[in-house]
Amino acid sequence: MVNEKKKIPALKVRQWSKGWNHVDYSDESHRRKPEPHFYLFSLSAVELRSLCGINRRQAAGVVPRATDLGIQRQHDPERSEEISRFVEFGYPWSTLSESKRKTAEFHDLRKPGWLPTAIVVNILGNGETRGGETLSEADEITVSEAGNICELRLPYQRWQKGWRPSGAAPIEVIDGQHRLWAFTENDDPEFEVPVVAFHNLDISWQAYLFWTINIKPKRINVSLAFDLYPLLRGEDWLDRAEGHAVYRETRSQELTEALWSNPRSPWYDRINMLGERQGRGVSQAAWIRSLMATFVRPWAGRGKRTGGLFGSRIADDEEVLGWSRAQQAAFLIAAWEQFRVAVTSTTGISWIDDLAGSKSSDGDHPAFYGSHSLIPTDQGVRGFLHVLNDVFIFLAARWNLRSWRFAEKASAGDEGAVNAALESLLKSEIHPRLEKFAQEVVSFDWRSSSAPSLTPEQRRAKLVFKGSGGYTELRTQVLEHLAKSETDIGEAATRILGEA
Repeated sequence: MVNEKKKIPALKVRQWSKGWNHVDYSDESHRRKPEPHFYLFSLSAVELRSLCGINRRQAAGVVPRATDLGIQRQHDPERSEEISRFVEFGYPWSTLSESKRKTAEFHDLRKPGWLPTAIVVNILGNGETRGGETLSEADEITVSEAGNICELRLPYQRWQKGWRPSGAAPIEVIDGQHRLWAFTENDDPEFEVPVVAFHNLDISWQAYLFWTINIKPKRINVSLAFDLYPLLRGEDWLDRAEGHAVYRETRSQELTEALWSNPRSPWYDRINMLGERQGRGVSQAAWIRSLMATFVRPWAGRGKRTGGLFGSRIADDEEVLGWSRAQQAAFLIAAWEQFRVAVTSTTGISWIDDLAGSKSSDGDHPAFYGSHSLIPTDQGVRGFLHVLNDVFIFLAARWNLRSWRFAEKASAGDEGAVNAALESLLKSEIHPRLEKFAQEVVSFDWRSSSAPSLTPEQRRAKLVFKGSGGYTELRTQVLEHLAKSETDIGEAATRILGEA
């Protein structure tokens, strides 16, 4: 028949223990009960890659899939290139320089580049949505079963170069994407890879599988796993394991160091990194605690408190923002810089004019850096970060934060990568949002209780910001101030206060 779809044989592997029926399954937490089996089959590597979506269709045109692997996992092109060389002629030929590989001198080092371990994937179920795109019925992979022998029907009669899904890709990779992306459409279509395929597996179970395959055996760095598979940042079951705490604390320290060491940061050399009593600025430990309480805060579940923009699920699709560490650092630096610019360039706001009257000897603006301003204090740092995080995570979908893509997957400690991310951010849709946020926040009275011009009543009102309770009070008052604005930011602040 002309419309007959391509069929491939598969083996059904029943893997279920009766005790698993008592596991806490939850549709709301993206942990619906999985099928009690998976499938084993082999498929051409280039064909499997296309089924995983080499290109994703978007309103603005086709984006190469190699640069847009979705938010669940991050791709390192150099790793795939290394595997591609290995497939060609094995190890150690794959490690030679290009000039050496081109000479006959090293031909004796060539060997088969076998890839015998399975690629672990998930076959999307009918109507499933990923990244705002829905799997079309025409692209769906169906399975017919006869005991343990099964047959998978692919979305075409015969695979051809250039095949693309019309919506969401029918297959998503759980583990093995670097092996798979080592192949292009021009490679040998007869080269097959073994595949372990789950069917309609919920996204939290996919993150769990990645963790148990890669982290439990200690094969890769725990913190790095949260970059390779950002969805893990939102997995609350990891709060009880060492890995999640290590990720959040390590990431917070790395971001703090970026804010301190990058010359483009308002806090360049202004964070007390060693915690000396007479040191300059808020301590490193306080910055780390503030970031862990805000941007790197874990997701608390549906209907719970707001999570962190860098470590939580976004409200609309409940997937995690897949920004790299360099992007996270660039975002924080840009946000603080816009706040500094707003404070130091604005006139006609009473609290700024009041503090600006006594210029400091080193040229720093007293309204931002001075001893009578809340901004350079522990409470001020936490308060600004808290409200910035809450507003941006609330508006993440509306403001299309996922639109900011930055190919370089470097750390927050790589100054060159962070600066490149900053330049990319300046050209993105996000930068005007940061400017607007700073303009809204700057009109709040950021004077501390020590400001000499305060009335006794104003001074008493400012004293509520002291102590541990001051964090919550300052956040609440800034949100109440923002809620008066008839903007997206004002709407977000109102909703956040209502949820609290």
